[in-house]
Amino acid sequence: MSDTITVPDVLTQLAALEDPKMRAANEKRGDDHGINLSKLRALAKKVKTNHALAKELWETGETAPRLLALLICKPKEFTADELDAMLRETRAPKVNDWFVNYIAKKSPLAEEMRQRWFDDADPTVAAAAWSLTSERVAKNPEGLDLEDLLDRIERDMKDAPARPQWSMNETLAQIGIYHPHLRARALEIGERLQVLADYPTAPGCTSPFAPIWIGEIVQRREG
Repeated sequence: MSDTITVPDVLTQLAALEDPKMRAANEKRGDDHGINLSKLRALAKKVKTNHALAKELWETGETAPRLLALLICKPKEFTADELDAMLRETRAPKVNDWFVNYIAKKSPLAEEMRQRWFDDADPTVAAAAWSLTSERVAKNPEGLDLEDLLDRIERDMKDAPARPQWSMNETLAQIGIYHPHLRARALEIGERLQVLADYPTAPGCTSPFAPIWIGEIVQRREG
């Protein structure tokens, strides 16, 4: 598609994809849009990478245009302040999820943002920091104080708001999975705190309850 495509053009195409049944289903999860995500990805492929257009779509403040923006932008071109401002606006769960995983984690500023966000009072921001921490625990742990992370999790996870609690639990599981010398402590913390122990898990999926999660992934890895 031509680089001359405009925001109104895109909004018209998004409106054509709107499905009331899909909107009803999404709204139950807190996402205020009615577009099938496979169709949204197909539109993104048609539009192609267009960072300027992505920034304009983000400024609409609407969920569907923002999701498309996250698919067609260039993560490396956002400044630290732009990343910070965008994160603080990601209230819809899917926008937040895609921003953290498609933008923040792929940015060359990921570690700078992780440190900047780590002790932020905004739960959405703190959750992103913990998600970036989980990534480092698994892929690039050098320089991380894993014992301190476990101390923080042990102290704060039980009473944390939902988003940072989920991300802290992910960090707990990643420490247990990738760092055998800390596995026993990670398992003990998970068992004692019981965070997400009752989370409904579909057949064939791994429970997010850290002791089960750790056990299943370690068994697969070390089988």
